[in-house]
Amino acid sequence: MSTSNGQTLDLAALERYLAEHLPGFRGPLQATKYKGGQSNPTYQLDAASGRCVLRRKPPGQLLASAHAVEREYRVLQALQHSAVPVAAPLLLCEDSAVIGSAFYLMDHVPGRVYWDPALPELDAQQRGRIYLGAVDTLIALARLDTAAAGLADYGRPGNYFARQIARWSEQYRASETAPIAAMDALIRHLPAAAPPDDGRSALVHGDFRLDNLMWSGQGELLAVVDWELSTLGHPLADLGYFCMALRLPRNPVLPGLAGLDRAELGIPSEAALLARFGEATGLDPGADWPFHLAFHFFRLAAIAQGVMKRALQGNASNEQALAAGRMAGTIAQMGQEVLGG
Repeated sequence: MSTSNGQTLDLAALERYLAEHLPGFRGPLQATKYKGGQSNPTYQLDAASGRCVLRRKPPGQLLASAHAVEREYRVLQALQHSAVPVAAPLLLCEDSAVIGSAFYLMDHVPGRVYWDPALPELDAQQRGRIYLGAVDTLIALARLDTAAAGLADYGRPGNYFARQIARWSEQYRASETAPIAAMDALIRHLPAAAPPDDGRSALVHGDFRLDNLMWSGQGELLAVVDWELSTLGHPLADLGYFCMALRLPRNPVLPGLAGLDRAELGIPSEAALLARFGEATGLDPGADWPFHLAFHFFRLAAIAQGVMKRALQGNASNEQALAAGRMAGTIAQMGQEVLGG
């Protein structure tokens, strides 16, 4: 199977491997690449034995620690039977010789993905239920006992934001293709703006937005997907990212809600989302909220720049990779403005 950007999936080799390692598997095998996934290519696999989903590392030279499908698989295992819904993990293959990169299989969840955070296909009441359901899942993540889930060593303890700023500054510099003044400013000012570490730790998804959530037709959250950027960190991190995404401009690549009347749409205000999270967890960002937003604008801009670099190298997963990469400057500018720089 070939995709439009040159990535290939050797179905014959994959079928032979699954016949040997996946209990109950029966071919023949067909694969369909999902349109999403700027980072790790994702495919729906259909076989005589049933349907599942494959996620793989992309081909080509990769940044250190990026595209960690092995970590994704570990999280799926850890969250089985937790209050955070995920697809069931089926198989991990770390042998890149099989299809050219490491991959894993998970159960297919027949849910609905909403690509536009304005939710134009729903009514106001349904929109409100989706947004409150998303925040309730963030609450469940904040409450998760990571040690009991077997994730006590899933990340380094303490100083989450300081470490993340340093890490994404390095990742940005490694994928920089042209100077972005706003990113330079954020790299300079974010470390001093970070609040003191309070010792709180939780499993952080790292890319918690609506299009990484799968829903039933009745508005029940069926699965949180794309755990590639997950780690142990501060429980406010995913909340800041989720709310940052709502502020992005309306665009077809990384769509946000800027300029829309959220009240008319039935989408809860940012203050209401923060209050719901705070009442359930005891966490209130208070005066540090501008930092949380600016940090995530910075981080998203660094991610977008990485997508741009991979697109220029010819090994990005999605056809819109270049368009997403070109937004790095706009996103960084929003971060600089919310930080007050």
